[in-house]
Amino acid sequence: MAAIIQTPDDIARGVAALCALDDRMARLHGLCGQPPLRRQQGGLEGLAWIIVSQQVSVASARAIWARTHQVFTPFTADRLRTAPDADFRAGGLSAPKIRTLRAVAEALAGGFDLDGLGDLPADEAHKRRTAVKGIGPLTADIYLLFCLGHADAFAAGDLALQEASRLAFDLDARPPAAALAGLAEAWRPWRGVAARLLWAYYARVKWGREGAPVQG
Repeated sequence: MAAIIQTPDDIARGVAALCALDDRMARLHGLCGQPPLRRQQGGLEGLAWIIVSQQVSVASARAIWARTHQVFTPFTADRLRTAPDADFRAGGLSAPKIRTLRAVAEALAGGFDLDGLGDLPADEAHKRRTAVKGIGPLTADIYLLFCLGHADAFAAGDLALQEASRLAFDLDARPPAAALAGLAEAWRPWRGVAARLLWAYYARVKWGREGAPVQG
């Protein structure tokens, strides 16, 4: 069974392991301290929020989510499956996001075990999640990281992680997803904590504060 990050103590265990594995992680920890837990609601609503918040500002995402949640009461897979497009548009959702939410709802109605992904190795969980039409690698990884707390999930496609890696490791350019994923291999089975350290470092460098936005 995969390790799950549920408490700050779990973060501390991961940080200790990373510092022993990689001097660069130890340096980041010395600069930023313990990274935040950053857990959020899982299940259908947790995944739906990630989808809704993609490629829009935080303020816009919150407004769209509030309208969508008001329209879809109860917020269930069956409700999403059977609703007309007009209901989704009333919430302010784009056509691609409507298709993705419908695909997720269909998968859940067909028996897809969303929460059970946390019991799988990160790579297998990622593969199963992206098998649902419309769920890209970054969406899958963000869900595994923050909704399920998978300790070894890593969002290599996240722009903030890429930029943090460039800055922290003095790279010539921002590493693309494949290159960053290769770099992160050294941090198994705590890549999820490594990601949190890198986000904390990015926030410190860019804004001088803890926590960084996810480019979901």
